[in-house]
Amino acid sequence: MYLPILQIHSEDMPAYAIVCGDPRRAQAIAGKLNGAKELAFAREYRTFVGEYDGVPIAVVSHGVGSPGAAVCFEELIRAGVKTLIRVGTAGSYHADIPSGSLVISTAAAREEGLTRQLVPIGFPAVADGAVVDALSQAAVGAEGVVRKGITVCYDVFFAGVEEIPHKKYKKAGVLAVEMEIAALYVVASLRGARAGAIVAIDGFADSDLAAEYDPHTDVVTQAVEREIDVALRALTGLAKRDAGQ
Repeated sequence: MYLPILQIHSEDMPAYAIVCGDPRRAQAIAGKLNGAKELAFAREYRTFVGEYDGVPIAVVSHGVGSPGAAVCFEELIRAGVKTLIRVGTAGSYHADIPSGSLVISTAAAREEGLTRQLVPIGFPAVADGAVVDALSQAAVGAEGVVRKGITVCYDVFFAGVEEIPHKKYKKAGVLAVEMEIAALYVVASLRGARAGAIVAIDGFADSDLAAEYDPHTDVVTQAVEREIDVALRALTGLAKRDAGQ
């Protein structure tokens, strides 16, 4: 089967994939694979395949925001991908989760618009438990702060006239905010795939803590490297367990 938006063929895709926003990050992750090759680069969607610890893996970028990302997730699942882990960045709501921390998302509050056109408002955006467990196990011993909990997903990045409900979600105990996890979890639930996500904190979203936003510091770069390694170990661990190894 040919997938016209990603511009890939289903027969080229393995059952396990890492997804990320930035096409350059996809290339960097692919650099950790053995025998990596690029299959396509269409719009924001850049697709690589290779092997990690003997397990065939795809690495695919999905761009910024839920609508475009959901297109990527839909086509990957149609191509036969059964397990997806998102690696990315997020803003923290809490002083004890500073830049350079890692957050494993167990669920996502749906404050974006895409999933409201897919499922009723009461439908939860929840990670697969086995994927969360695999990420948690792979993160044992990782440097810095590693937290596990709920994230929130918005479409908006820069504030306008309407207030972004950061304070409400901070009060509710949400750990961090980003833009694509809710779409990933809902699409995976609808299409029979399993999904999880791990994000590197690149600043504070809470206005009481926020400093000048700079996602390009060394501490963030190092956290992204750690989350990629955690995701790769988690994904290969899942694959080996699936195969009974």
